Amino acid sequence: MFAPAQMALLPGGRRLHLNHGPIDLVIQAFGDTGEVRKSYEQAMSCFPKILPALVDELANLRQSYDVSWSPDGPVARRMQDACSGFRAEFVTPMAAVAGGVADEVIQVLVRGRCLKKAYVNNGGDIAFYLTDGQSLTAGLVADYHLPNIDGECVLTEDMPVRGIATSGWKGRSFSLGIADSVTVLAKDAATADVAATMIANAVNTDHPAIERRPASEQDPDSDLGEQLVTLDVGGLDQQTVDTALDAGEKAAIAAEQAGHISAAVLVLQNTFRVIGTAPAGLIAQAA
Repeated sequence: MFAPAQMALLPGGRRLHLNHGPIDLVIQAFGDTGEVRKSYEQAMSCFPKILPALVDELANLRQSYDVSWSPDGPVARRMQDACSGFRAEFVTPMAAVAGGVADEVIQVLVRGRCLKKAYVNNGGDIAFYLTDGQSLTAGLVADYHLPNIDGECVLTEDMPVRGIATSGWKGRSFSLGIADSVTVLAKDAATADVAATMIANAVNTDHPAIERRPASEQDPDSDLGEQLVTLDVGGLDQQTVDTALDAGEKAAIAAEQAGHISAAVLVLQNTFRVIGTAPAGLIAQAA
């Protein structure tokens, strides 16, 4: 079904690139050269098994969350667990697939190794590992179609955050909402992934400038079936923007109060909302 996994160091020799079908990872570990090399070997050892295991369980992963289902594979289990906090709404474990893969690989990467820090970036959904005194800086992209860094978030070891994810109608996956982007900080990447998806879905309202079509018309295999997904959002008046962001903000606050996320940044047509305990630098950039 898919070509063999591709695994190689990127130019410069510091970052590892792993690709298999739709999974595309950029990995970097920091520490002693020998430890970094061994960590990369561990990641490469586990990586080719991930996609086949997901394909084996794909039929169930595309179904609405079912608390009675027990996945077999480790990534599928992460996806299922991440969705449990959002089961009051329609959600399938596929909402956490990118983050679930990143979480699994970061766990294997650091297992038994003496590293300072590391990250696994799966198309913008990122799992990371930090030791005492270490930090990573993540960029905030407000609009998928514009390759600009609109803000920065310094992630430190003492924060209850080990995952960051972004969703929106312009992203890689379908969205029910109209957010340009929703970036979420959470305890792991799978939780951040599903939370970003759900909050982005909630950034929504009706307007003639919004084009929607059934997901199945765009992709017969979509887990969203006949639900209407956003294909285009034209220019909106400020009242419409605020109405949509109000709905998304309500969902983000509920997720933060339930302990599912630490912070979220919601963006729609140059209007930002920041929810939760986001780092001050990120608030300043997004304001």
